[in-house]
Amino acid sequence: MMTKTMKITYTAVFAAIATVLMYFEFPLPFMPPFLKIDLSGAVILIGAFIFGIGPGIAMAAIKDLIHVTQTQTAGTGELQDFILTCTLLILAVSFYRFHKSRKGAFWGCAVGTVAMSIVAMITNKLIILPFYVKGMGWNLDMIFDLCKSVNPAIDGMNAYLFLAVFPFTMIKGFLITFITILVYKRLSVFIKEKQLNAQHPAASI
Repeated sequence: MMTKTMKITYTAVFAAIATVLMYFEFPLPFMPPFLKIDLSGAVILIGAFIFGIGPGIAMAAIKDLIHVTQTQTAGTGELQDFILTCTLLILAVSFYRFHKSRKGAFWGCAVGTVAMSIVAMITNKLIILPFYVKGMGWNLDMIFDLCKSVNPAIDGMNAYLFLAVFPFTMIKGFLITFITILVYKRLSVFIKEKQLNAQHPAASI
């Protein structure tokens, strides 16, 4: 069984890796340019599958608290990242606990991705956009004008939520899910083997 010290250590390591990955973000060519994807969420989700929901939330909090010190979005990007990452990992890991198989992990991530995308629309409308425009000195029309340059159909709040936020978050969730399903089991076995070797070292000859 993993000790508390080991779990804290791994939590810190995973948080550090996710923190670095968050700096490597990229836009999608068919989405508004300020909506950017990074793959730090995959590290957090893998960590949550291996160590549990609590450590997963701690990883997300550490990562976003570090990034908020250099925020370019008045803190709204980091807040949104934390809310959405926690939504995904809580639902995915909770579902997986009742269906412990690769298929269970996939469907847990799928449910979490849909929920995360719905939450993204709600938080964007009620929290993120209002605080963003206030903190950055922008207005909503400026944001929608940027969106129109990519998709002329995005001409207001509802269009922005359904044609930009929802599909963008779904794509991000799909990428995170793909990486998690690909890596999680192998990494979990590797960590468990390391743990057993640490607890029961081979006798020296």
